[in-house]
Amino acid sequence: MQILGYNKFMIPLRDNIPSRKFPFINYFIIGTNGIVFFYQIQIYTKGTFEAFIYKFGVVPNLLTKNFIDHSYTLITSQFLHGGWVHIIWNLVYLYIFGDNVEDRIGHVKYLFFYLACGCGAALTQFYFNPVSEIPMIGASGAIAGVLGAYFLLYPKSKVIALVPLGLFSRVIEIPSFFFLGFWFIMQTFSGTATLYAARALGSDVGGVAWFAHVGGFIVGASYVLLFLYGRRRR
Repeated sequence: MQILGYNKFMIPLRDNIPSRKFPFINYFIIGTNGIVFFYQIQIYTKGTFEAFIYKFGVVPNLLTKNFIDHSYTLITSQFLHGGWVHIIWNLVYLYIFGDNVEDRIGHVKYLFFYLACGCGAALTQFYFNPVSEIPMIGASGAIAGVLGAYFLLYPKSKVIALVPLGLFSRVIEIPSFFFLGFWFIMQTFSGTATLYAARALGSDVGGVAWFAHVGGFIVGASYVLLFLYGRRRR
């Protein structure tokens, strides 16, 4: 199973940009992820979890064989998670950065933007390994799109983050431009390393679908450049 997760070099705690409007779409997405996850727990105890993941997760090999019949998984996979750490980590990022992006984009547009970023993320991973039989699940491809939008919309904001160094752990304040820029670089580096490892082994490699993060981030940033900044110029 390939999950969409995050590296843990810096753990964001909050940002310093208050939302002007109540982010009810962001909370709706968070709640939906939570409800689906608790449903997953129920079916896990019944022994049907694996079949559920293969049906609603993105399996690149199935998309290659019949894209139309399995295209619905580009949406459904965004609400599935592989465990408690996976979902909590994802929703922390969405909670911190999603409200501000929804504030700027607008409520209804934000929902479609979020889903589009998730689809773009999955298709990016699919492009790099279209024959993989490992199902891909997780919200962080879509959340990566939110981070890409935030990266351009609020470059001067501050992120209060925990740097986990054991006894030397500390909380620091860092510009979001550097925090998210560093995050994007790490996703790209990790994705490239995983791709070379898979080719060297000649088989699929499970774990984190790094290129989905890269693709989602680029889709989110591109939306801002094309539809927000581009509209202002016109």
